Amino acid sequence: MDLLRDFFIYLSVERGLSKSTLDSYGSDLEGFAEFLRSKGKGLEGFTRDDIIDYLDKMRNESYSASSVCRFMSSLKGFCKFLLIEGAIDEDPSENLQAPKRWERLPKALSLGEIKEVLSASSSLRASQGSSEGTKNRIDIALSFRNSAMVELLYSSGLRVSELVNLRLGSINLDAGFLRVIGKGSKERVVPMNQRAIKRLKRYLSEFRPLLLKGRHSEYIFVTLRGKPMTRQRFWQAMRDYGKQLGMRLSPHIIRHSFATHLLEGGADLRSLQKMLGHSDISTTQIYTRVTADRIKKVYLEHHPRA
Repeated sequence: MDLLRDFFIYLSVERGLSKSTLDSYGSDLEGFAEFLRSKGKGLEGFTRDDIIDYLDKMRNESYSASSVCRFMSSLKGFCKFLLIEGAIDEDPSENLQAPKRWERLPKALSLGEIKEVLSASSSLRASQGSSEGTKNRIDIALSFRNSAMVELLYSSGLRVSELVNLRLGSINLDAGFLRVIGKGSKERVVPMNQRAIKRLKRYLSEFRPLLLKGRHSEYIFVTLRGKPMTRQRFWQAMRDYGKQLGMRLSPHIIRHSFATHLLEGGADLRSLQKMLGHSDISTTQIYTRVTADRIKKVYLEHHPRA
């Protein structure tokens, strides 16, 4: 596994990829390495046929198109590294095509649904120190933290990893923007709306201190232990929140809703690309298909002769 170790060092040090991206590469390539071991081979000498066999295995095991695409991206990156290091003379992944990544369009909430989500989250009220005592105050603080995160997600279209890693020095509430370190350690400036600013101010002044209990943290969104919120915990909170509202929710869905609604409102692709932190505008262009499909659906539902 020395090749994988050296590859991950290269990705981290020379390309500056984030831990979450490295974890994805690791999961993909370790699965492929395990498959090669079952065939009595290693990463030192796999062939094009080995890759095709593994892709067939993924298809037989009903892997999604996005999972196959991610594996191919990881593998192509690894093959380029092997070429650079002189470990191979030819790229076995060359000209191999992955399935279309966006066979399923990203889910986005309607404007009515997103209003319901944000309205429900904003209905939370702080305890007035009544008979429920400290426990009730803590429960409300946790709920308000989650709702502030949802509000900020829809306001700025952040990735969940960017959201949970926000630090106090990242935000400027007076100017209404935040600085985000996205994929590839690239920094971008993202605006916030007044609803998100108002909620963040209240969370930071009233509820965050309750969660920290005198402890110090540079992270904005913290747990009861004073640690930064994790991606997994927020995914779970979003899922539970969605169940209460009778809808499916996730950080990705809120991000997709942000992008779709901006585009439907007249935003141009280049501006949206910058706000989302996409390095390639072709990734952003998927939302033009989403909005086109919505227009077609509305037409078919409402035109008298459709």
